Amino acid sequence: MAESGNSKKALVIVESPAKARTISKFLGKNYLVEASIGHVRDLPQGAKEIPQEYKDQEWAYLGVNVNDNFDPVYIVPTDKKQQVTKLKKLLKESDELYLATDEDREGEAISWHLQEILKPKVPVHRLVFHEITETAINEALEHPRTIDDGLVRAQETRRILDRLYGYEVSPLLWRKIKPKLSAGRVQSVAVRLIVQRERDRMAFHSATYWDLVATFEVDGQSFEATLVEADGKRVPSSRDFDSSTGKVNKEGLLLLDEEGAKSLLERIRSADFSVSNLENKPYTSKPAAPFTTSTLQQEANRKLGFTARRTMQVAQSLYENGYITYMRTDSTNLAQVAIDASRKLVESEYGKDYLPEKPRVYSSKVKNAQEAHEAIRPAGNEFRKPESLKGELSAEQFKLFEMIWKRTVACQMADARGHRISINIGGGEAVFYVSGKTIDFPGFLRAYVEGSDDPQAELADRETLLPSVEVGQKVDAKEFDPKSHTTQPPARFSEASLTRSLEEMGIGRPSTYASIIDTILRREYVFKKGNALVPTWTSFAVVGLLEAHLERLVDYDFTAKMEDDLDSISRGEADANDYLKKFYFGVENHGLKQVIEERIKDVDARSVNSIPLGVPEEGEHRDEVFVRVGRYGPYVEQGERRGSIPDELPPDEIDLARAMEILEQSEKGEEPMGEHPETGKPIYLKTGRFGPYVQMGSPDDDEKPKNASLLKGMNAGDVNLETAIKLLSLPREVGLHPDDQKPIVAYNGRFGPYVKWNDETRSLPADISPIEVEMEKALELLAQPKTRGGRGAPKEPLKTLAKSPVTEEVIKIMDGRYGPYVTDGETNASLPKGASPDELTMEVALQLLADRAAKGGTKKKKAKKKAAPKKAAKKTAKKKTTKKKAATKKSAKKSTTKKAATKKTAKKAEESASDEAPF
Repeated sequence: MAESGNSKKALVIVESPAKARTISKFLGKNYLVEASIGHVRDLPQGAKEIPQEYKDQEWAYLGVNVNDNFDPVYIVPTDKKQQVTKLKKLLKESDELYLATDEDREGEAISWHLQEILKPKVPVHRLVFHEITETAINEALEHPRTIDDGLVRAQETRRILDRLYGYEVSPLLWRKIKPKLSAGRVQSVAVRLIVQRERDRMAFHSATYWDLVATFEVDGQSFEATLVEADGKRVPSSRDFDSSTGKVNKEGLLLLDEEGAKSLLERIRSADFSVSNLENKPYTSKPAAPFTTSTLQQEANRKLGFTARRTMQVAQSLYENGYITYMRTDSTNLAQVAIDASRKLVESEYGKDYLPEKPRVYSSKVKNAQEAHEAIRPAGNEFRKPESLKGELSAEQFKLFEMIWKRTVACQMADARGHRISINIGGGEAVFYVSGKTIDFPGFLRAYVEGSDDPQAELADRETLLPSVEVGQKVDAKEFDPKSHTTQPPARFSEASLTRSLEEMGIGRPSTYASIIDTILRREYVFKKGNALVPTWTSFAVVGLLEAHLERLVDYDFTAKMEDDLDSISRGEADANDYLKKFYFGVENHGLKQVIEERIKDVDARSVNSIPLGVPEEGEHRDEVFVRVGRYGPYVEQGERRGSIPDELPPDEIDLARAMEILEQSEKGEEPMGEHPETGKPIYLKTGRFGPYVQMGSPDDDEKPKNASLLKGMNAGDVNLETAIKLLSLPREVGLHPDDQKPIVAYNGRFGPYVKWNDETRSLPADISPIEVEMEKALELLAQPKTRGGRGAPKEPLKTLAKSPVTEEVIKIMDGRYGPYVTDGETNASLPKGASPDELTMEVALQLLADRAAKGGTKKKKAKKKAAPKKAAKKTAKKKTTKKKAATKKSAKKSTTKKAATKKTAKKAEESASDEAPF
């Protein structure tokens, strides 16, 4: 245990309570470890937080004095004031101050801000360590340093640059597209990449081609080979087709259709075949480098299905509890103790044959790698085996730790060795090809295979065994099978592939990719379809505007160069003020500010929000067809015709033909299917943002039209007038319950159909419709006990967060009738489409609650208090008047308090919101 000399009291400040608890285990009684709980100072979030003395300045909305060396205005956020007061009090009782925040730019900046706020009069030491172990903590105490001004300036410059970018560009998007959009230096480029990939998919023309698959046999061993050549011409593969035309892009190829493939089959069916060419080459595979932040996110996404955000949350918990080294790093370097520990495990677990003569040394391929000094690995000088930690770690923590452990050990193992075999078989003017692979020595593959959970199974999959043959040896042709192939459009980005692309392009920092992906999902620039990131039509409009009017800001090379420039500032090779001045004011006033002021006049909102699909060549309507991005969602437009686009429909599925279908369906929706037999009102089948639905009545009626969603699994084509009438009957009374003669009602709910009697609810089985369920079945379901979490049972939160700074209640994520929502006990706010409750952070939760509260909120209904018994004492008229005035004052006060709470909630979100747009 470390002890401070002469019994001095020392205050150690880290970022998080979890980190504080772990470090406390390794320090003596004279050390008090306390958390700053993240950043203690920040730029103002919105006009309300600007200090009074700056409110009249023209630059105040930025929170950065662009007229005076880009001097930032720092404030202590409201939710951090109490913690800062606590730290100041503890510092007064201490003889030394140790700043032990993370070893990266953000951590260095937090330490600097702490020093600026606390103004310590005692000795100050900066502690840095990349793992939370007793050895590392003691080493840091023995070798403290001062705060690195270069890292602080780099973080500050990056922060200011992002503020200028976001706060100047975002309002342009609000004016020309719709409110609440945001732009960001890296965020907007990431969205552009995703949109460009979708454009490629939309422009893609598929092609179909045929070949033959032959089954051959040698010495009783059969194998398949594919046709590669016939009549002296090569048979094309998918890479030989132009993706924009669907045609072969090379001359002299043999393009077969079904008839041609079958004709060739008949010609060669009786031919003699023999081995015309044989190659057998050795190969060697080397293990992958240990994990960086980026590669950990990619592999956890591929192998474990974790989002980037989830990976970082789990990794953070592993780091703070002393299981792994610091998880924000772009270095692949390993400390000597880690190399020694890995090699020791290789020898003990796999044997000396798997241990290379010399340790492997890895160097980072990332430009300006500097986020930390070491790769992500198990903490300590000796790595604990994953099996020994099963009782200490959650399921997710265990999976991620095991993956990090295996990758670290594998990186110090011997190469895998084997042979690649390729065989050409000719006969009857046709050539077939087959390749195989053998693993002679598995090496590192015994421990770790990228993208596979089971190395042993992967080893088997990686081997393709072929019979032993020689050139000229005859083979028997047993069967020929014509095969059709269709070329596929380029795959959409997943979180893993987007992270990899950004890193390869030198855009952004690996430690920020998780928050970028989180932001573009939350802002509904993209949504998830399986594991793919699908852009919305809003993102098409945003990217189109930026490309047309602010092209430099979303240029890939320019953005990558900005990253290089910021790194130059961190190394002291460039001046931050000069760089910011050039970016914001430009040379000869052609900087960001003036360009935006000029371009606002040129941006035509209608043009920006229109994506052309083409002009129909046939039919009654020949006007050009567009997708329009409206304030309430995207829609198809042709002349005066309009049709809503369902939210879940990806852009690449909206071609001209599909758009015409949507317009025709919309027109049909304007014509009634018939009339309701009881009300006489017309019934329509319509299509909206959320899919098809039926409607009784029209907006021109005195009463609001009644709508009913289709049942799950029901298509628009399944709906006739009779079905529509039944759907509109929901909720329908099934009958009266024999126990109390109260009605049993059938509903079509957000999460499926169900029946309800008083407060009792039961879901209907998939094969029973709410429009057809009978009394006997309803009683049978209601007689069954409630299942845990079932309809009607008290619901457990999907997730709980910390206490709200506004209501002091624990913030919970609940599963509601219309989807998951977050609540602080007073305000409810729905989660954005596609957002996972598991990934919702405290920061985002506060933002959602504040946005909802600012709109007037969705307040939870409070139980009515029982009225106090009336007193019989007589009141004078004067007393009655006084009491009435008091009640009015009380009501006014309550209203004021409610408004204040709403403002306070909104303010909290501003404090924790992203800098990529002002609020």
